[in-house]
Amino acid sequence: MSVFTNSASRSKDEAGDYTTAVLGLVGGVPPLEILSMTASRLREATRGLSKSQLARREAPDKWSINHVLRHLADSEIVWGWRMRMALAHDRPPITGYDQDAWAERLDYGKRKLSPALEGFRRTRAENYELLKDLPEAVFARTGQHTKRGTITLLELLRIFAEHAEKHVQQIQSARAAYKEFKAAQAVPSAPA
Repeated sequence: MSVFTNSASRSKDEAGDYTTAVLGLVGGVPPLEILSMTASRLREATRGLSKSQLARREAPDKWSINHVLRHLADSEIVWGWRMRMALAHDRPPITGYDQDAWAERLDYGKRKLSPALEGFRRTRAENYELLKDLPEAVFARTGQHTKRGTITLLELLRIFAEHAEKHVQQIQSARAAYKEFKAAQAVPSAPA
């Protein structure tokens, strides 16, 4: 299992490994800068994808690009809720969720691309607008995450900014793998 798999059944230590891996993806780029760029990067990464590219899973237990896009749209809502809780309440509970259950029960594989992209873009823009002018001291506010324990608003911001970037990179990789797959299918086999 990849360190980037973040299932609800993972231990607190594994959740910490996931957070560390995600936070290492973009180096020193400020999280608010990442928030401001991700929607356009996601739109570019998905431009021109066919239905078969969106639906293709690299392996039976892996998500398709369509799954990833729905996950991003839904996780942006979750993150917006968590952020608002940390801003408005003192040390609120930050509840985890089972992303695989959401993918299955909310039928990610069958849902359309454009509402996911638009939902992500709109919610990301609203979240960014709320955060961009806040004083630095506000980012020290905390919540109590069910897996990670005490977490600051800045840590939440970094995790979700870089989480989406991880998925943009995943889509770019899946797109390249699909291109290689199609090219390999087009090569005639050598006569025996």
